[in-house]
Amino acid sequence: MVELSALWLPILLSAVSVFIVSSIIHMASPWHKNDYPKLSNEDQVLNGLRALNLPPGDYFVPKAESMDEMRTPEFKKKIDQGPMVLMTVMPKGMMNMSKAMTGWFIYVLVVGIFGAYITSRAVPAGTDYLHVFRFAGASTFLAYAGALWPQSIWYHRSWGITIKMTIDGLIYALVTAGTFGWLWPKM
Repeated sequence: MVELSALWLPILLSAVSVFIVSSIIHMASPWHKNDYPKLSNEDQVLNGLRALNLPPGDYFVPKAESMDEMRTPEFKKKIDQGPMVLMTVMPKGMMNMSKAMTGWFIYVLVVGIFGAYITSRAVPAGTDYLHVFRFAGASTFLAYAGALWPQSIWYHRSWGITIKMTIDGLIYALVTAGTFGWLWPKM
């Protein structure tokens, strides 16, 4: 078993590497450019939402208050008329990229810590690169991509977006696994 404190360098270096790779994927490549198409009537939609003065948060519309309400003809009519909407309302103003990027870096650091923990419990010091790569890659892939699929299954998020984000997660896991395999403690 390898002590987690002995893995600070692969944890930190993998977090920095994933941060850089994810920045390239999202900012310098066209990979996610068309994930969210523009509404043809964007101004009309925005004006309608502005008038409601919704506080930031997540909303599901229409939403029944109980199982009994879901069975009423009025609620069934709302569902049949559509649309059904799952939306996140964000605060007004430009997105705080510093806050988002800091949060993302903390997340990839935490993924690295958990990947290091799982790998350190399964793989002793001196283990060959591929064995370390396999454990670190599998555990961090689950962290980067495992929770994406229920969003498409339950909430109808585009499968195209989910698959692209899963591929992103695979890339991040491969970067993390490669870093761990390279810097894994020797005997």
